[in-house]
Amino acid sequence: MSLNRRHWLTAAGATVTSLWLAGCDKLATNSTFTGVLRVAEKWTYRAQRLVADRNALAAEFTPADISKDFKANGTLRPQDDEYTELMAGGFADYRLVVDGLVERPLELTLGQVRALPSRTQITRHDCVEGWSSIGKWKGARLSALLAQAKLKPEAKYIVFHCFDTLEQTLDGSGRYYESIDLVDAMHPQTILAYEMNDATLPVRHGYPLRLRVERQLGYKHAKYVMRIEAVSDFSQIGRGQGGFWPDRGYEWYAGI
Repeated sequence: MSLNRRHWLTAAGATVTSLWLAGCDKLATNSTFTGVLRVAEKWTYRAQRLVADRNALAAEFTPADISKDFKANGTLRPQDDEYTELMAGGFADYRLVVDGLVERPLELTLGQVRALPSRTQITRHDCVEGWSSIGKWKGARLSALLAQAKLKPEAKYIVFHCFDTLEQTLDGSGRYYESIDLVDAMHPQTILAYEMNDATLPVRHGYPLRLRVERQLGYKHAKYVMRIEAVSDFSQIGRGQGGFWPDRGYEWYAGI
């Protein structure tokens, strides 16, 4: 490694560490931080895909390790009309839409989602703000859901569209969304969680469905999922970077 690169990494590390303490909003508007993430993302993603075991599991813990206070990140309760109306009706009319590059588009009730092959796991949630919590999650395996929908060969990414609008924008990019590649989508720990700590998933943690993609940072774990779309690329979704926060400077691949 060159001396210049050592200096760059040292400065980058100091910048990121100090900015983590400031929270997500300040991070997303800091050009130094977002520049660091863009460069680091290329290294991390390529290294993970080239040398890492694609089925390697994130660390799992025991019930005794579960955090007494699991902080809720992002939106605590969507104010969007669709979500408010569904909540008023006890989510009886909720349907999870699965479409895009699939052979069999789906519209599933919560009961049908719960009937899919499931997985229960106790894992650590790592937020880019610098905090971590451990929780127990139960949910439908995303791989089973995608198998039912039958992905077309050209599908490369899975996009999660959510109910919560975080920012009113003229270009309509203010509603939360995230995306992952097929490696993470098919990972055994990637689930659509509907239970947390042996109880129904709380609203502040993403009811009715929350993505858990355990080898990624917290902002990838999309809450309030209403639609799953299989795509060949995401350049025409939102601002084209693959997620609400990536559109605002965060790295798209947030592997840990």
